[in-house]
Amino acid sequence: MKIRFANTAKISLHSALNFIHQDNPTAAANFLERVEKTLRRLEKYPDSGRRIPEYPELPYRELLVLPYRFFYKIDGKTIFIVAVWHTAQIPIESKK
Repeated sequence: MKIRFANTAKISLHSALNFIHQDNPTAAANFLERVEKTLRRLEKYPDSGRRIPEYPELPYRELLVLPYRFFYKIDGKTIFIVAVWHTAQIPIESKK
C-alpha cells in the first residue's frame, strides 16, 4: 500500500506541526515521529483505523495520533489521507 496526502491534509499536518513547534520544538519532533510510525503501520494494515464515529456510513476511516485525527480512504493499493483535524474539531460530512 502507498500513502498519499490530499493537499489540504498536508497543509493541516504542517500547520499542526508549526503550532506545536512554537511552544515546544521537542514535542513537535515527537509528534511527527508518532505520525510517521502510525502511517507506516497503516501501510501494512490499512483497515486498522476505525470508522468515523460521527459518520459510520461514510467510506472513510480514521487513525488517532493524539491530539489529532487522520481521516483516510482506501482506493485500491492507495491510502488517501483526506483530512487532519484536531480532536476538538467535529468533522462535517462532505458531499461525495
